[in-house]
Amino acid sequence: MLYPILRKLLFTLEPETAHRVTLTSLNLAYRLQLLRLLRKPAAQPCQLMGLTFPNRIGMAAGFDKNGEYIDAIAALGFGFVEVGTVTPKPQIGNPKPRLFRLPEYQAVINRLGFNNKGVDYLVSRLQKTRYQGILGVNLGKNKDTPLEKALDDYLYGFRKVWPYASYITINISSPNTPQLRILQEEAWLSPLLQALKEEQSNIAATQKKYVPLVVKISPDVSKEELQNMAQIFLEKKIDGIIATNTTIGRTGVENHRYANEAGGLSGRPLYPLATHIVRELKTLIQNRLPIIGVGGIMDAACGQEKLAAGADLLQVYTGLIYAGPSLVNELVSFSAL
Repeated sequence: MLYPILRKLLFTLEPETAHRVTLTSLNLAYRLQLLRLLRKPAAQPCQLMGLTFPNRIGMAAGFDKNGEYIDAIAALGFGFVEVGTVTPKPQIGNPKPRLFRLPEYQAVINRLGFNNKGVDYLVSRLQKTRYQGILGVNLGKNKDTPLEKALDDYLYGFRKVWPYASYITINISSPNTPQLRILQEEAWLSPLLQALKEEQSNIAATQKKYVPLVVKISPDVSKEELQNMAQIFLEKKIDGIIATNTTIGRTGVENHRYANEAGGLSGRPLYPLATHIVRELKTLIQNRLPIIGVGGIMDAACGQEKLAAGADLLQVYTGLIYAGPSLVNELVSFSAL
């Protein structure tokens, strides 16, 4: 395979530089129609949230924050693509360095901090994409927006992107925006989702388009906290759950030189924790809501176990860094069985 050689070259670059090179190269390959040469396995479509997904494997948020490479990403064979996280105003994110590879563990630590060009720029890109498939848009709040005004940021983003989104994700679980995870607590979560559901209903009534509302949750929650969230999701009739975001834990990588770096850990070390949350969540919601499982899916075995734990769809990101684009076909092939 060619990718292991390319990965060695990319890993000689600073991680954010490597990411930009990857996106630029992917886009060039798409424009040269080289991605058509990739084998596209037979897939079994599935219906969830009122949407028909060509296959169960999606690109997770974070890979293309500004919606600049949607067509190229989709050409890899994904059944759906999620862009963002995007905030109302552009923001540069946290100071560098803020992205660290842990190749011995097939892991990454990031503290990017919702670096993005803002929702207006994202909308300008969504207006130009040729992609006609399932598109998710992941929304966050700006770092300087106080918690008391967080709802305003999410409503602003929701109103901006709904004409272009197949579904909208509310990111309240990134560990890299101060206090953001407090929004998962009952006192904050319930009124936040109530207001967003009301907005969703109003838009659906006036514009004749229903856009499912999905919530992305943290893996770093207690059983009681997960129970409370699940109950609120059911009461508010949320359309789906993404489980999970990155973890602030360092289980399995404690002795690595980057273990003490602040930020969210993704990749293989996250897999057991994220899959445990999927399994617990499935029991709590009793098949009443779809679950999008993400976190540490590095190969087909991980994907199979994640689906068996209760996920209805899967998303990948860090797995692509270590396994390359062949991971998409591998996951699509087994998920269609």
